[in-house]
Amino acid sequence: MKHWLSAARPRTLPLALASIFMGSFLAASAGQFDWLIFSLCCLTTIALQVLSNFANDYGDTQNGADLAGRIGPQRAVQSGAITSKQMLNGIYILTVICLIFGVSLLYFSLKDISIQAFWGFFGIGLLSILAAYTYTAGKNPYGYAGLGDISVLIFFGLVGVLGSNYLFTKTFVWVNVLPAVSCGLFATGVLNINNIRDIESDTRAGKKTIPARLGKRKAIIYHWLILGLGMISILTFSILQGESKFYYIFVFPLFFWNGIKVARLPNPDPMLKQMALSTLFFVLLFGLTIIFD
Repeated sequence: MKHWLSAARPRTLPLALASIFMGSFLAASAGQFDWLIFSLCCLTTIALQVLSNFANDYGDTQNGADLAGRIGPQRAVQSGAITSKQMLNGIYILTVICLIFGVSLLYFSLKDISIQAFWGFFGIGLLSILAAYTYTAGKNPYGYAGLGDISVLIFFGLVGVLGSNYLFTKTFVWVNVLPAVSCGLFATGVLNINNIRDIESDTRAGKKTIPARLGKRKAIIYHWLILGLGMISILTFSILQGESKFYYIFVFPLFFWNGIKVARLPNPDPMLKQMALSTLFFVLLFGLTIIFD
């Protein structure tokens, strides 16, 4: 059991839930929060994230990224603690769990509106499962082509925030794109730290992440760009909404600290957890800002 828990990578779960919390806070500020929908959103997101982590463990070993002197934590399949067949079975089981939670979520949140909305979100759910698996697994994983950053921005930002918010409110508000982009960018920052750490092993394995393409010096500049745009996006949202309180700015020094340490540390792995927790803390303070303003 401890090997499966390790493969699930619990430290990635706060980051996955950050987008759900943000979408939920936006709904609460509009007076349309629902605990059942919130709980099912969280369960679906956790299942999708664990599925993605299993697929990442399985795919990187199959495609060679975990066999090329990787610096990060040892993977379950790579170490032999879990066989490839067992991990693949785990992926199948998680896919079923994702579908159960996801369909339940859509039923309770969309049962009183059009069937088109249900099938539209069901399609998004299937795309999420497909994206989780094909990131590093399969014959042509898109993570090996450097498209992981775009995927994280979309699913940890736009889909996570706007999608969850719609399930509460049944409406789409354009200005909410800004906090969604902010959340997605900070999540992308976590991935970028991971990819900076793995530049050498990814390059040897043919995994062309953005840092592997740019080199470490330019990847650090890219990291600062991600952090800066994330902070600008959320500040723009608050200004457009006419908010008088900006509690979340107390997290900004943590983002600056992250950028400084990523630039200075030979191995930035310790900053992965710091960035993920900073993002979650940012979202929680953002919730205080929009609910109690």
